[in-house]
Amino acid sequence: MLDGVSLDHLRTFVAAADEGSFSAAGRKLGRAQSVVSQAIANLEGQLGVALFERNGRYPELTAGAKSLLATARQIVRDADRLKAEARRLSAGLEPVLSIVIDVMFPQRLLTEVVSAFAAQFPGTPLRLHVEGLGAVAELVVNGRCSVGVMGTYPMIPPSLSSERLLSVEMVTVAAPAHSLAQRHGPIPLQEAEIQTQLVLTDRSELTRGIDLGVQSSNTWRLSDLGAKHAFLVAGLGWGHMPRPLVADDLAAGRLVQITLEGPGAGFMPMQAIYKADVLPGPAARWLLDRIRDST
Repeated sequence: MLDGVSLDHLRTFVAAADEGSFSAAGRKLGRAQSVVSQAIANLEGQLGVALFERNGRYPELTAGAKSLLATARQIVRDADRLKAEARRLSAGLEPVLSIVIDVMFPQRLLTEVVSAFAAQFPGTPLRLHVEGLGAVAELVVNGRCSVGVMGTYPMIPPSLSSERLLSVEMVTVAAPAHSLAQRHGPIPLQEAEIQTQLVLTDRSELTRGIDLGVQSSNTWRLSDLGAKHAFLVAGLGWGHMPRPLVADDLAAGRLVQITLEGPGAGFMPMQAIYKADVLPGPAARWLLDRIRDST
């Protein structure tokens, strides 16, 4: 009975679950709603399990479907990866490499890796974007970049694959004259909450309305990490920063590391992201491996 289950059935099931309706799944797959409905019905018949409740305005996953969705999604990803690997083997070197790097990525390491890339692939132009939060994933999802290195937004969209590259230590800092820098020992969150926190933000739809690392009710939101850095040194607030970026400031006393009660800033994992059905080509793979091997 399960021999009749096709990859197309599973892809339609995953699309309907992700998009929230058969009509939206049809638009994503380029098919009519009736074709999607029929494919879901055929899959339900093959599996002997109802996948969607159709009583309301929008179909809802049944309890049985929720337990099957992860397996169906993995099968689709494995099939896409197989096709992508075949395309990669036949495509050869990329004519251009478009990549987006998280703004929190260590600049010194980025410069070293890009310099080595230029020497290794002198005929491959590099188009480098630097973004934060969900804007990194958006550039990969919409196809403007083939590969991304993301850290500030921890949730990977379902259409992307990821692999870990490195971790970046994050520290909480303020200028020496800031009131929080005058405190000794862990600072109660209630005290930090009333002070201005400088927060990195972006215009990405993925992070609209989502606060990451925000611990104060009084925030200044900046879309540029350089501006945030300058504001911190000027004493206009406190905030979380990657240690490599503020190491010289800490050593020179322009900034002071502070400790808040509760979980610390910790380490930010940096992950390579790319479309599940479009694996990194030879140049992109070399660059990602160089980043991983450099840490």
